[in-house]
Amino acid sequence: MTPPVTVIGCDGSPLPAEASAVIAAASLVAGARRLLAAVTIPVGAQQTEITRLDDALAEICQATGQVAVLASGDPGFFGIVRSLRARGIVPRVIPAVSSVAIAFARLGLDWDDALVLSAHGRDPLPVSAAALTHPKVAILTAPGECGRQLARVLLEAGRRVYAAERLGGPDERVAELTADTVGGLADPNVLVAVDPAADPAAGPGWVAGHHGAPAGWALPDETFAHRDSMITKAEVRAVVLARLGPGLGRTVWDLGSGSGSVAVECARFGASVIAIESDPRQCARIERNAAAHGVAVRLARGRAPGILAGLPGPDALFAGGGGDAVLAAALRLGRPARAVVTLASVDRVRTVSELLAERGYRVGGLQLQASRLTSLPGGSVRLAAENPVFVLSGERGA
Repeated sequence: MTPPVTVIGCDGSPLPAEASAVIAAASLVAGARRLLAAVTIPVGAQQTEITRLDDALAEICQATGQVAVLASGDPGFFGIVRSLRARGIVPRVIPAVSSVAIAFARLGLDWDDALVLSAHGRDPLPVSAAALTHPKVAILTAPGECGRQLARVLLEAGRRVYAAERLGGPDERVAELTADTVGGLADPNVLVAVDPAADPAAGPGWVAGHHGAPAGWALPDETFAHRDSMITKAEVRAVVLARLGPGLGRTVWDLGSGSGSVAVECARFGASVIAIESDPRQCARIERNAAAHGVAVRLARGRAPGILAGLPGPDALFAGGGGDAVLAAALRLGRPARAVVTLASVDRVRTVSELLAERGYRVGGLQLQASRLTSLPGGSVRLAAENPVFVLSGERGA
């Protein structure tokens, strides 16, 4: 038998009468220290400060009387309601205004087009990867260094970053962060990051957050600027994308990016993509192609493996250029869970397969040779063969 639990959202405003009545009748009141200090707890009621969530949930589940749980903002939005339901408790919820809504309101910003992310109790790397691909984001941070680390990454990427600190409290502060002020970020906080290059006059969308997979992929070769047909062909790109698995929160390295066609396609799926290229003319093409398709691709200009030092580690790596030594260094430094390599030379199939296997990857491969329809005089068509390409892929871990 689970106890009756009411979750009460707190946003700094006076609690509604129904919430005060729940607290007055509670045998156990749980919440963060600052929230417990802001309410009148009845004599004889047990107080549980939520520091370790699992421990607090165990106490709540073992309670014999009515339980009041105090939570910030809307407890059904990245809040404790999900954790309670996972333990078989269906709580009554009295919500307040979410901290994300308050943060945008304080800034005078609309947020129906914002991507909302939570780094609370989670690995911050996918959070930063997702944040870098969207022009407007809000991040619910974790106490400690989490917010400062994320803010620095966003500032280095040229984002305008705001911190909404201690919302609803007497010491609330909402201000733009700089490299000099980020060290003073106070908990709890919500970060709001905006790409200053985004068009503020863009029309309203119809779905909040990330728009999901693009309408199509393996785009025609002619939609990319390239040098003398030196481009990963559309048919090959389709297989490469399937093996890489790009998506929101995932980081992809495109090693020897060339025209950047694979990088651009991965970015269209929402991945954070780093195109690694040493040729200045190709770097210019990558920038043009990214701009033409409306995506952000980070350029690492220089020769691998030296240029790889300090880059965010990838979830997946694509190598369309470079030799075995460069690939080996990239796998060692990046340690991606997935790696995909395209080869024109049959001589390298064995060496690359062995290299991937030595690094602990389960290796698979295939040869692709597409023939495209092309017109003949008189309205007939024929098949024109493309050059064969070997696609090797490796995956490790679950």
